[in-house]
Amino acid sequence: MGEIVELGLTPLHHEEASLRVKIIEALRQAIERGALQPGARLVEKKLCEQLNVSRTSLREALRELQAEGVLTHISNKGLSVTRITLRDAKNIYRIRADLEALVVEQCTQNAGDEDIGNLEHYAADLKAEYLAGDFGSIVASKRRFYNLICEVADNSIAINLLNRLTLLTSQLRRNSIMRPDRQAESVGEITDLMVAIKRHDIDSARKFAKLHVENAAVSAFSIAQF
Repeated sequence: MGEIVELGLTPLHHEEASLRVKIIEALRQAIERGALQPGARLVEKKLCEQLNVSRTSLREALRELQAEGVLTHISNKGLSVTRITLRDAKNIYRIRADLEALVVEQCTQNAGDEDIGNLEHYAADLKAEYLAGDFGSIVASKRRFYNLICEVADNSIAINLLNRLTLLTSQLRRNSIMRPDRQAESVGEITDLMVAIKRHDIDSARKFAKLHVENAAVSAFSIAQF
């Protein structure tokens, strides 16, 4: 038998890791829903009380969000929700448009009958949420739909990138999604996208995926304040 090699690894604490993930998700949702807006200062004591967690667990989660660029450290003020510039916001939407076009292309290539059935179901849910007009429900349904697209595309990297990019533009996204005319427009775009995927029409699927993001950007920037 070979010798046991010392790897210098530390013991894993499953409960603490799970708690950190839950804290991160709670903070992500607060940012996404607008409860924590860009520039908002994070007060550790209040967050610990509201989440009922220790300061140690909270700080681990905050460090991870800071590393992702979601939070920014400001001298003498501590951590706050990152406030991006107009230039950064425009770049994010351009990157999203190309990235979503890519995963939709891969999804269209890979999708079997069962995949298309599941996508149609999720798309129908998303369109229903758009028509209902509740922001939180729209965002949750949209995340499920695009996560499935990435799953069928076999592109897990894209899921993480898209979630991070959309979080950085959360306020812009909220303002855009809550416009009734944008909600109606989005229903048509999702319908066109699904028709293209069902037909395995890669060029059209890419076009509609990119158009959806580009129209979202136009809507967002028409009422944006920087």
